Amino acid sequence: QVQLVESGGELVQPGGSLRLSCAASGFTFSAYAMAWYRQAPGKEREWVATITNAGGGTNYADSVKGRFTISRDNAKNTVYLQMNSLKPEDTAVYYCNAPPSARKRAGLTDYWGQGTQVTVSS
Repeated sequence: QVQLVESGGELVQPGGSLRLSCAASGFTFSAYAMAWYRQAPGKEREWVATITNAGGGTNYADSVKGRFTISRDNAKNTVYLQMNSLKPEDTAVYYCNAPPSARKRAGLTDYWGQGTQVTVSS
């Protein structure tokens, strides 16, 4: 079955950096764009960044543009999120998934991993 396992989150000071990873299995990872999302306490889940299936194109939410970088390694079925210059407002649980348009084809409809907690605080 499909599986997405996020990791790498931890407590970090403002201005610090983290690299999140998401290991995928159970579907043809290299065939689909992938994205990162986050959900802060009391807020709706929001989109953070997307990368095309081959990794040649990326897109970012305005709130993270210039600070976060999404990348992928199709040989390892893994997507990454490098987060620099972290701010307290980046505190959230971070999830990876295919974009909504691809989830049905990838077999990821209504599926979310456990996420990884990022806390930015001094």
